[in-house]
Amino acid sequence: MLRELSIKNFTIIDKLNISFSDGLSILSGETGAGKSIIVNAINLVLGSKATSRLIRTGFEEAELEALFQITPKSRLAKIMKEKGFDESEELVIRRIISREARHKIYINGCLSTIQMLNSITENLASISGQHAHQGLLKEDQHLLILDQFSGLMSQRAEVYRYYHEIVPAIKMLQELKSIGDQQDQHIKLLEFQKKEIIDASISPDEDKVLEQKKIRLKNGEALYQAVNGSIEDLYSAQGAIVERIVEVRKRLEKASLIDPVLTEQAKGLTKSIFNLEDIAEELRKYQKNVEVDEGLLEKIEERLDVLHKLKRKYGGSLDAIFTCLESIDQELSKTANISEKIAETESKLDALHAKLTRSAEDLSKKRKQASDILAKKVEKELSTLEMFQTKFKISLQSIPTEESINSYLTCDNKSISETGIDRATFMIAPNVGEALKPLSSIVSGGELSRVVLALKAILAKTESVETIIFDEVDAGIGGSVAEVVGEKLSSLARYHQVICITHLPQIAKFGNYHFRISKHVSHGRTIIGITPLDDKERVKEIARMLGGVKITKATLDHAYEMLDKAVTRPLDKQSDK
Repeated sequence: MLRELSIKNFTIIDKLNISFSDGLSILSGETGAGKSIIVNAINLVLGSKATSRLIRTGFEEAELEALFQITPKSRLAKIMKEKGFDESEELVIRRIISREARHKIYINGCLSTIQMLNSITENLASISGQHAHQGLLKEDQHLLILDQFSGLMSQRAEVYRYYHEIVPAIKMLQELKSIGDQQDQHIKLLEFQKKEIIDASISPDEDKVLEQKKIRLKNGEALYQAVNGSIEDLYSAQGAIVERIVEVRKRLEKASLIDPVLTEQAKGLTKSIFNLEDIAEELRKYQKNVEVDEGLLEKIEERLDVLHKLKRKYGGSLDAIFTCLESIDQELSKTANISEKIAETESKLDALHAKLTRSAEDLSKKRKQASDILAKKVEKELSTLEMFQTKFKISLQSIPTEESINSYLTCDNKSISETGIDRATFMIAPNVGEALKPLSSIVSGGELSRVVLALKAILAKTESVETIIFDEVDAGIGGSVAEVVGEKLSSLARYHQVICITHLPQIAKFGNYHFRISKHVSHGRTIIGITPLDDKERVKEIARMLGGVKITKATLDHAYEMLDKAVTRPLDKQSDK
């Protein structure tokens, strides 16, 4: 349950700290005082989407922090343990909303993600406000409420699991059949491409080798002349380089007899002579291989043309051609056993369809059994909320099949969705003699508020949430109806921590705790404050809710009388005067 809430620089809130207890806590204040901002803050703590527009003007960050008490062995304790947190500790959630940097989430001091936050807070608290009232008008919520009441959420999850197993398998079968329909033509294309590449007998880097050979052939005469002249100059001609170096060496050898220092230079020239002789020999070999062959050049150019065409067709390089050949082999391997794969997938789908159908039909049967029970309970609860003789019914209809739907997502001409084969519609007749009509088309704001409250009261023993927050539960009601709504909230608070924002004293008087939210201007800025009320202050607040700005003695007496009848302990009347 929610124990502490801290809000800083959030919309028009400067800094706010609230401590909550179990039972029924009332939040009241003038219209526009900021009551709903607190609900928005709690929504963000529970994982709703954050935006920098929520940051107070003039500040770079808003900070929200909430402390929740964890009940031992509760569902929340189990989830905390699964997520790696110590379930024996309290749960502290902190969100920082930033204008420039990324928003941050901390769970028990550890930086976390929105996905982790949502998984932990999924059943932490239930907020019933404007969106919850509007949500009740959506028929998908009607089916969810029926399943929650009936204890069918695990079986609903089973249908969801089977559904999301079968959908990818259907897609796979469709893809396989599409390949099969085009298989003959596709295989012929693949086989042609494979033959074309293999028949080309390409070797790695062949194009580079041929390009170099082409250059040599085109310049064969020039290469021959350059090499032949070099051999002549080095070795063959009169006065060749080698011959002249030999003479130099002889002179140095004679001189070294006089000065041994020259011996090393003479030896160096000997090595140079050997090196030049080796070079000349290599040049002779090269000269023998120099070709000037127009026919060979033409063949090389034709081969390069073949390689260039293949490269343009299959990826731009010889390596890409080899990769393409591997891909063709893999695809041919897939298409080779396509019939077998289709048969295997169809067999898998048959088994999944049988499981999905069986689970969906069993779920539908249990829903039908539970729908009458829930309807009667809703009528009883609405009666206690002064909607006497209101008729309430849950209409369960099969989801009609469409021509485009896959046969694996049908059973007995009924479509199967991730929630089963049913659609649920809450039908209501608030007035005697009127026909039942869908909830969305008939109820007033006050009637809708009471239907929401009736359902919350019924689900109180089945819901795992420990905290329920009501905003706008008093929409469209007043007088004696407001009082019975207050009694219902008080009754609900026996099972859950209930926090209720209200402007009606008939509801506020049932609170175990009462907070007044106020707004004022300080130093040119709007400030919101929250004050826990003692008995005396609470009488004054109820009087304000009764009579407005001017509070008279009669109004105070009326407020005292209302509270004295509602609370379990006597008030000190003297202290309230």
